[in-house]
Amino acid sequence: MAREKSNLVLAALFLITIFSSGVFAGTYSGGSGEPNDPYLIATAEDLNDIGNHVEDFNKCFLMVADINLADYTGTQFNIIGEMYPGREFTGVFDGNGHTIFNFTYATTDAYLIGLFGYVNQNAEIKNLTLINPNINAAALSESISCLVSYLENGTISGCGVEGGSVSGNSLVGGLVGYNDSGTIINCYFTGSVSGNSLVGGLVGYNDSGTIINCYFTGSVSGGNCHTGGLVGYNDYYSTISNCYAMGSVSGGNCHTGGLVGYNGESTILNCYATGTVTGGNCYTGGLVGYNDYYSKISNCYATGSVSGDGYTGGLVGINYYQCTISDCYATGSVSGSSDVGGLMGDNYRSQISNCYATGNVSGVEDAGGLVGDHYMGTVLASFWDIETSGQTTSDGGEGKTTAEMKTESTFTDANWDFIEIWDIGENQTYPFLRVYPAGDINHDDIVNFHDLAILADHWLQKK
Repeated sequence: MAREKSNLVLAALFLITIFSSGVFAGTYSGGSGEPNDPYLIATAEDLNDIGNHVEDFNKCFLMVADINLADYTGTQFNIIGEMYPGREFTGVFDGNGHTIFNFTYATTDAYLIGLFGYVNQNAEIKNLTLINPNINAAALSESISCLVSYLENGTISGCGVEGGSVSGNSLVGGLVGYNDSGTIINCYFTGSVSGNSLVGGLVGYNDSGTIINCYFTGSVSGGNCHTGGLVGYNDYYSTISNCYAMGSVSGGNCHTGGLVGYNGESTILNCYATGTVTGGNCYTGGLVGYNDYYSKISNCYATGSVSGDGYTGGLVGINYYQCTISDCYATGSVSGSSDVGGLMGDNYRSQISNCYATGNVSGVEDAGGLVGDHYMGTVLASFWDIETSGQTTSDGGEGKTTAEMKTESTFTDANWDFIEIWDIGENQTYPFLRVYPAGDINHDDIVNFHDLAILADHWLQKK
């Protein structure tokens, strides 16, 4: 009998040791956390429990049901991933097409607020939708978002946020607060975002990161500087392509843009913004507030009305130092005090080519139909509508009548590409950017023998 009791005691101690060591911790609704057998996340308790188990932050997770987090308020939810060695989230979280409802977090002084805090290395978060999140982290908070507060070298794909709001102080984004060399693809946000500085509808600060096929609709407001409909601050070899913003944007002191507030040493390609943009003291643009230092903007447009003070443009507030803007246009009305242009407020030591503007322009000093002012800059093969703009002069470009602006030869005579880049409804529309190249019949962004085969098939059917 004594031996049996001793064995029972040893067994009990063994089980206690195992549980306390975390071997059985975080089993959730099934799975082992391995790539071919991920942890299954089926309940709000499962999702919240991930944050309790640092040992699982490098594991794989798969949502198998929609989850409602309404019972977690204030700071009750356990944010997943911290900015400490060994405590970052470096695993894979697959939403599997499921939805998280009512994620709420409220604090007045915090850093790294989001469903995921610090996401690093080759981590992936994908196929997930958040509905009506409410993140309220004002005062001294930094790096605030709904999904990931700080993304470094990881990937977010196929994720969206519908409705809800995000507020904070600095580095505030609807989806990601700070993107450091990460990739964000096929994502969106449709709620409201507000903050003091570095505020964007999708990302607050995009630092050496890549954003592809993403969009924002809603409203963005910034109190100080660097406010954008999609990204507040886009810097250092970042790329934003095939993206758009359709919400209203209002900024504080400087750098406010319908798509990006500040764009430095970076590329924006095939993007557009359509919302109303209201800036502060300086640098306000329908697409970009401040385009700086070797940056490139190509195949883009803005259609919203723009109002600011100094350096205000329908597309860009200021194009500063060795930057290039090509094959772009702006159609919204523009108003400001000085350096105000239908396309560009000021062009400083930079180049504009194959661009046009049609919006009404009003300003007190240095107002132009295309460019308000430029210093040692170049404006090539670019035009503005002298009738709709109300401006007969511009510091660069050629003024044309509305009829001339709707005539293809006006632009082809200036060597614009109406095969791959531009199209026009002759005598009906201004030029517009092609979504696909003229020969891309199957719309896969490649002109090849598949397109030729489709064309041949149609030709044979008509014979």
